[in-house]
Amino acid sequence: MSDVRVIIQRDSEREERVVATGTTTADLFTGDRSIVAVRVGGQLKDLAYRPAEGDEIEPVGITSQDGLDILRHSTAHVMAQAVQELFPEAKLGIGPPIKDGFYYDFDVETPFHPDDLKRIEKKMQEIQKRGQRFSRRAVTDEAAREELSAEPYKLELIGLKGSAADAAEGASAEVGAGELTIYDNLDAKTGELCWKDLCRGPHLPTTRNIPAFKLMRSAAAYWRGSEKNPQLQRIYGTAWPTKDELKAYLDFLAEAEKRDHRKLGAELDLFSFPDELGSGLAVFHPRGGVIRKEMEQYSRKRHEEAGYEFVNTPHITKAKLFETSGHLPHYMDGMFPPMEFEGQDYYLKAMNCPMHNLVFRARGRSYRELPLRLFEFGTVYRYEKSGVVHGLTRARGFTQDDSHIYCTKEQMADELDNLLTFVLDLLRDYGLSDFYLELSTRDDSDKFMGSDDQWEEATEELRKAAEKQGLELVMDPGGAAFYGPKISVQARDAIGRTWQMSTIQVDFNQPARFNLEYTAADGSRQQPVMIHRALFGSIERFFAVLLEHYAGAFPVWLAPVQAVGIPIGDTHVPYLEEFAAQAKAKGLRMEVDSSSDRMQKKIRNAQKSKIPFMVIAGDEDVANGAVSFRYRDGSQKNGIPIDQALAEIADAVERRIQV
Repeated sequence: MSDVRVIIQRDSEREERVVATGTTTADLFTGDRSIVAVRVGGQLKDLAYRPAEGDEIEPVGITSQDGLDILRHSTAHVMAQAVQELFPEAKLGIGPPIKDGFYYDFDVETPFHPDDLKRIEKKMQEIQKRGQRFSRRAVTDEAAREELSAEPYKLELIGLKGSAADAAEGASAEVGAGELTIYDNLDAKTGELCWKDLCRGPHLPTTRNIPAFKLMRSAAAYWRGSEKNPQLQRIYGTAWPTKDELKAYLDFLAEAEKRDHRKLGAELDLFSFPDELGSGLAVFHPRGGVIRKEMEQYSRKRHEEAGYEFVNTPHITKAKLFETSGHLPHYMDGMFPPMEFEGQDYYLKAMNCPMHNLVFRARGRSYRELPLRLFEFGTVYRYEKSGVVHGLTRARGFTQDDSHIYCTKEQMADELDNLLTFVLDLLRDYGLSDFYLELSTRDDSDKFMGSDDQWEEATEELRKAAEKQGLELVMDPGGAAFYGPKISVQARDAIGRTWQMSTIQVDFNQPARFNLEYTAADGSRQQPVMIHRALFGSIERFFAVLLEHYAGAFPVWLAPVQAVGIPIGDTHVPYLEEFAAQAKAKGLRMEVDSSSDRMQKKIRNAQKSKIPFMVIAGDEDVANGAVSFRYRDGSQKNGIPIDQALAEIADAVERRIQV
């Protein structure tokens, strides 16, 4: 038997090794259970792969992103096998890995019940313990159709083949442009076929290599994401390299559930989604309105200081405006259907930028006016599919804090630098501090408008501005808007989740499409550069992010009620009402709980409402012209003179601190 020479690449270390022909990559890493696959020539391979002469082999650990995807996709196969063992008539859809887990779609007669998920998970545990081998084999299209003749959705993917990834989310896990492969689950002892599925792979060596998993929930999902197609049942699950990591993830989900803005919004009486209005359309209640007002007022103040000018635009427009801007052909699916009026189509406004262009174009502009920074709290409407509407974070009607800056090419670099600094500083004022930046660029798709030179220049200026902030910069190829590249500020919240916040986009295209011009110093007519910028993204979404970040316990300046007076007895109510009157005279938001509830019940109510300051008064406080503070964390400070107490609340508001 001849030998082959292979190179094992671990980070920067290269090891040359000579092995017998027929050696598998599993043999190269015997004893290291953390290695679940290899990468050869840029391609992921199973550990059953037999290296050829000169192969450079990079081990893939289970904790890497590729390793996690392989783990989770392998677990999805185990789940699908369990489903078909329990529900033999179930037809298979698609089962890709996703962030933190996996799912699989099934065509079944009746939706899955929570008890069904328990049975499926138990069956998965049995399969996992059997140690079935995942075995890959290549098949022709004809053979695949014959073997999977009872699986109509798989047959459809085989027909799509190279275009399947574009036609159905997650389909790239099943088929690619090259050969088709089927993965067999084989009995560990006999080699007997237990189950099979169309799949590109790779997979773990055996089901025993799945350390920890849990099924989460089921939901309805349309085949290939289209409402015109059959509705399938999707089961979501999660899988992790260790049981401790699974437990940590489940604990994280429990904490995230406590912070769910929809739940907190109802508990704290901040907002609601009345059925009469329709999905994704919120109304803010008085307490939510206070928070929103404070957010907006502070933002207005900072924008005024930074030289922005405020504009206001209507909620509907003729279709031609969005044709001119390029949004209608590129964005029609995300817009509400047109309304016919006086022989013309009108659209609900889905974005503010075309109208801001009309403001710029309303009269002649001089270079002396640039940069011109227009700002609007502009309400827009997007037709989000019902399956993706999610509280305030994915709504159909929302208000963008939208800015459009018009400047010369020479001003662009400084404007981007100042703009990004302004954005980050303002986000920090609202209590977010852990950021990284994402630079979204174009790819070879024909959806992007404008010349290569323009894109290159805009991308480079954004990159320079990003690097000056000293933050991590992550590239996002192909993620740009159709009219230009963008920087997205990504912020991590109190429990480590990442939210996309502000976006800054450079646009050479809309100024050209709207014939925007200014008179330069030499008297020539020049086209301005347009910079799109949303600070919050939308007020509603930012509201939800802050609500979850603070778990409803807003810092004093944003809290709808900053202090509540709690009398020890009824005779102390007038004293606290006088204190509240002085607080209100200083612009503070204070109430007095004069209800018939006992004092301890009033304290519990204030804690549940997450009010920062509980101002308590009894006989001794009244006699001394003082009050006692009880804070949200349960700590207490007694005998505080009234002036000092008012000053402490006012100081917390002024400095925007948490208590």
